[in-house]
Amino acid sequence: MGAISDRLAELGITLPEAAAPVANYVGWVRQGDLVFTAGQLPLENGELKHAGTVGVDVSVEEAAAAARLCALNCIAQAAAAAGGVDSIRRVLKLVGFVRCRPDFTQQPQVVNGASDLMVEVFGEAGRHARSAVGVSALPLGACVEVEAVFEVA
Repeated sequence: MGAISDRLAELGITLPEAAAPVANYVGWVRQGDLVFTAGQLPLENGELKHAGTVGVDVSVEEAAAAARLCALNCIAQAAAAAGGVDSIRRVLKLVGFVRCRPDFTQQPQVVNGASDLMVEVFGEAGRHARSAVGVSALPLGACVEVEAVFEVA
């Protein structure tokens, strides 16, 4: 095992299989040493874990947990692209979409769930640029969706 695999084991995290696309797109695209993931939903074993509108029927804390699950699915996609999780060098960028009402302003706190996981797993190489955006709807009624850009070996 490598450093990232070891770190996941220390954290008690099992990396899921990369989710198959549900429409006309691919789960990831690799260009040189960069991997761009498609938006990942809070799916666990193919089941949506967090649905609803943040600030209405989903708490900020629950949505942050959903963002963490989305980030784990992003790592799985990058690992699939790179030939394994230990080939991921750095997290460059995250974009988090939070399903919310127009007056909701806690998108950064929600997307911290994804950002915190990246730092837990990759250390300083997990620090990244980020956007946290509020939207009115997401696929399958998910409360959050995250996409990422990674540098890989």
